[in-house]
Amino acid sequence: MQTFTEHGQSVINDLSQRYGISTDAVTNMLYAVMNGNGTMAQFSIPELGGSGQWMQGGMTMVGDMFNYGLQNTVNNLCNELSNILSSQNPPVFMSSGSHQSQYQGSGQQNLNYGQSSLFVSNTSSGNWWPNDLGMAASTGAQNNIRYAYFPVTQRLAVDVNGHVTVYDTLDHQIGGVSQQQGGGSSLTFSSQYGTVQIDSLPVVSVDGQMPQPQAPVQNNQPVFNAVQEPAPGNQGASESDIFALIEKLADLKQKGILSEEEFATKKAELLQRL
Repeated sequence: MQTFTEHGQSVINDLSQRYGISTDAVTNMLYAVMNGNGTMAQFSIPELGGSGQWMQGGMTMVGDMFNYGLQNTVNNLCNELSNILSSQNPPVFMSSGSHQSQYQGSGQQNLNYGQSSLFVSNTSSGNWWPNDLGMAASTGAQNNIRYAYFPVTQRLAVDVNGHVTVYDTLDHQIGGVSQQQGGGSSLTFSSQYGTVQIDSLPVVSVDGQMPQPQAPVQNNQPVFNAVQEPAPGNQGASESDIFALIEKLADLKQKGILSEEEFATKKAELLQRL
């Protein structure tokens, strides 16, 4: 998780006192609202009825479903947290100006908490993840692996032995990343869909570079081997057959199925048969 500034910690403490819950409960709800881009939150906080869900302007559900006082507390807290986060600079949400507080506290006045940053700036060049990902909602480390989650840009950065891979998190709301026991660099993450293999996410970049497309495999052989070509001992292959095969290989290279090196190797082999 991010480090709070002195102002951020005072905001957490004030909310804790006003709502009569622990600072840990306020902090967990803060990140739940952040992960929901300020308009929703899915949470599991014992002090607030266990598992529940909040939607801005919609229904608030808590584990103790008939405790309307608790529902009102969760609704007011989430609306206030959304308003605080939406006024942060730099912005926490993709479109922070669109969030308007619906907090109707009992005589409490909104204190414009967002005028100062809640979090210690993480925009310095010392970060290990790409700068264009924005503000990390949470970070963690285990063994030789580090991760940072960016709900605004829907990205997850994972550093394994100094190699940084950025994944598209799609509609997952990631709650944590872990390394499987005895699984080497095999990772899983937890989201609203349960435990998911990280390999199921699309790769955006590896060490700042776009991932190279891999040649499909057919019968345990790269696809270029599936292009029918004259047998090595067949000396009767015509020049037109050879050039036709080279054109097919060139087409595969143009589509990104073959690399430049693979194309050059196969082309040289075919030309030797002329």
